[in-house]
This record gives sequence, structure tokens and C-alpha cells, in this order.
Amino acid sequence: MTDRDERKSKILGLVAEFNKKGIAVAEDTRFAQDLEWDSLTVMDFVAAVEDEFDIIITMNRAAEIETVGSLIDAVGELQGQ
Repeated sequence: MTDRDERKSKILGLVAEFNKKGIAVAEDTRFAQDLEWDSLTVMDFVAAVEDEFDIIITMNRAAEIETVGSLIDAVGELQGQ
């Protein structure tokens, strides 16, 4: 299993905790549009991701991350992987 696969698995687990509507999630799933998360849910989710991976995601960076796949890659960049 690659580092990216491990990140993906952890992130999908975190998404599941916030996915109250049980929407199917893939790498192209968009947080706001597809999962219908409001800004508070997004902020709580970002905090959970930061805690899980021991990173800081700036507000500007968070605004650029629209899909699950882009989050997986961004976490890798922030971890230096």
C-alpha cells in the first residue's frame, strides 16, 4: 500500500463520519456540491483532517481543495510526501 493509498483510506474514513446523507464518495466527490456540506461542517472536517495528519491547512489552501482527490494530494504535499 502506497502512502497515497494510506492517506486516501484515512480521509475516506473521516469523510464517512461527516457524511450524514450516506452519499457515495469517490476521489472526484466535491465537498460542498456533492456532499452538501455547509461551511461549518467543512471547518469541522478540516480540523479533523489536521488532527489526523498533524498538519495545518490554511484558509486559502482549504478554499482551493474542492474534491476528495485534491485533499488526498494536498495532505501529501503538506506532509512533504
